[in-house]
Amino acid sequence: MGACYSCSSFPLCCSRCFRSKVPRSSEQENCNGENDKLKLPAFREYKLEELKAATGGFSVENVVSEHGEKAPNVVYKGKLDDGDRLIAIKRFNKSAWPDTRQFLDEARTVGQLRSQRLANLLGCCCEGDERLLVAEFMSNETLSKHLFHWESQPLKWAMRLRVALYLAQALEYCCSKGRSLYHDLNAYRILFDQECNPRLSCFGLMKNSRDGKSYSTNLAFTPPEYMKTGRVIAESVIYSFGTILLDLLSGKHIPPSHALDLIREKNFQMLTDSCLEGDFSNDDGAELVKIASRCLQYEPRERPNAKSVVTSLTALHKQTEVSSLALMEITQITPAESTKETDLLSPFGEACSRMDLTAIHEMLEKVGYKDDEGAANELSFQMWTSQLQDALNGRKRGDTAFKAKDYNAAIESYTSFIDNGTMISPTVYARRCLCYLMNNKAQEALGDAMQAQVASPNWSTALYLQAAALFSLGMENDAREMLKDGSLLEVKT
Repeated sequence: MGACYSCSSFPLCCSRCFRSKVPRSSEQENCNGENDKLKLPAFREYKLEELKAATGGFSVENVVSEHGEKAPNVVYKGKLDDGDRLIAIKRFNKSAWPDTRQFLDEARTVGQLRSQRLANLLGCCCEGDERLLVAEFMSNETLSKHLFHWESQPLKWAMRLRVALYLAQALEYCCSKGRSLYHDLNAYRILFDQECNPRLSCFGLMKNSRDGKSYSTNLAFTPPEYMKTGRVIAESVIYSFGTILLDLLSGKHIPPSHALDLIREKNFQMLTDSCLEGDFSNDDGAELVKIASRCLQYEPRERPNAKSVVTSLTALHKQTEVSSLALMEITQITPAESTKETDLLSPFGEACSRMDLTAIHEMLEKVGYKDDEGAANELSFQMWTSQLQDALNGRKRGDTAFKAKDYNAAIESYTSFIDNGTMISPTVYARRCLCYLMNNKAQEALGDAMQAQVASPNWSTALYLQAAALFSLGMENDAREMLKDGSLLEVKT
């Protein structure tokens, strides 16, 4: 499979072994040809000052990583002074790459890869303690966003198959170049370019043994052999690919063990996304389930290789002549349309867009708890008689403090109610969110607004409050997107 295990401290195929397979001059020639074909600049080393300028001094507003600036290694969007090309810059934490030479060797090796199926690595920076990677910027979000958090419509079956095929082709290409290992392959690693074609992020091809674990996701989704040995092998990547096939089939992040139980019971209906009803034939659905189950075999040797997966998926991919833009029905929004969307905001949405915390307080106070009616709470008789009363007393104290604008006391009482765990109240999260905003604790406020959304997914108030928290954090672009999401949800519901 092209993997190398001679470097015990470093789980990737080392650059020394890779160079022994491909003559340097031939490798460079091939890379230059691909650069020309894809209209990409050659890989180079950037100055730290260039990347600082490109990101506005690594501004919070330019953070695009899925967990924001709290991620261990933050990704920024940037624009270089010498052109219009947007770039993605991954900034590692200080301890990730203590060995400068190892970092440069790895970056240069991955930087030789050039494929229309990858978000290609354009360069790196290694100055002092700073370790940064520079890649193509993908403007149309991640698979996670389009699959799990879609706004107007779910991904069509034909587009899901295209994602699967293009991802398999990306992995096959990497294998053919001696890079068969990919770390923490998940829906966040699949990005959509300007034409909405799915691409695999190049960042997962680089992994240092000091840079955390190879799998940051829930252990329920990690390959069995990684659980045993802590080592990634080429077949582990195919297992992770199988979990993505499950994501595409179900529209949810289903643990493989549960999915395999459903497959064994031939309970495909429970496995398949209800949004896809009538969108594909039973034969095509059964074939994709079959491919996924092969990729998820417990024994690594029983899993197919990337080339075999590409062959199987090519036979399923039928709408080859339709562009990805057409399949996803994405259109560019003009500034006039953007303004029109903002004009559609409700009074609460307007207050959040203006960061008018006094108005937000008045509206939350006025609406009371009527929006909690849809929140599910299963209570036993014992809970009714003891824990429930304690929880309600805590909430009542919080409400009294909230009405009196004693925000610190409200936080304390609402926290007591939440920690009690007897009842789930999206309104309590919303109220505590505002209390945090009043106390300049925007990060905590964002967390509460997100919890409110988890408790009540169709509640636009939760999205508007996330926008307010994002504005407070200086993340204006993300805040405006969240206002748009809230407005769309409000229209829908």
